[in-house]
Amino acid sequence: MTKKEIAELAIMELEKIYPDIKCMLNYSKPYELMFAAILSAQCKDERVNIITETLFVKYPDLQSFADADLSELEQDIKSCGLYRAKAKSLKYTARKLIDDFDGEIPDTMEQLLTFTGIGRKIANLVMGDIFNKPAIVTDTHCIRISGRLGLTEHEQPYKVEKDLIQLIPPEISNHFCHQLVQFGRDICDAKKPKCNECTLNYFCRYYSEIHKKGD
Repeated sequence: MTKKEIAELAIMELEKIYPDIKCMLNYSKPYELMFAAILSAQCKDERVNIITETLFVKYPDLQSFADADLSELEQDIKSCGLYRAKAKSLKYTARKLIDDFDGEIPDTMEQLLTFTGIGRKIANLVMGDIFNKPAIVTDTHCIRISGRLGLTEHEQPYKVEKDLIQLIPPEISNHFCHQLVQFGRDICDAKKPKCNECTLNYFCRYYSEIHKKGD
């Protein structure tokens, strides 16, 4: 079976399971998604959503983030980890959006990568969810599941992204990545995948290799 055929099967099966999946991070304004994504580094989305529920009320606009007392902002987000660096990133990002982009989030990879603390993963998330552009968000779930299915031989995010771009139709690429996140949480766990419950196991390389080892 070719990688393209595996990708087509994965798309079909995941669409059956998660037809209406959305981003797990809560936000109401475009920049809030960028900020929530910054906070999500090495932190679970559930924890980020708890933090942003009050954070986005206390700081209701970009100017309030730009003017925030750094020490106070650190305490506001402390429970998400790496809070000192993340607080600086929030203030810096707010100021740069105001000064360089008139308060609007840019919609290109090149512009988004000019922000300190914004890498390709967050940039793709913003382009996909805010601007409905083709986007491959290579988080840990995407990388792990793509490797297990045999869609990529790599673990480096950018190389996985390049591989998936060749296999996933651009118009559903962002949606597909959100499906992978939920599937990773529900079934394809990093340490204890529920392979016997998985509806993708009949074309999964990882599942096939486990059975070969058991023979």
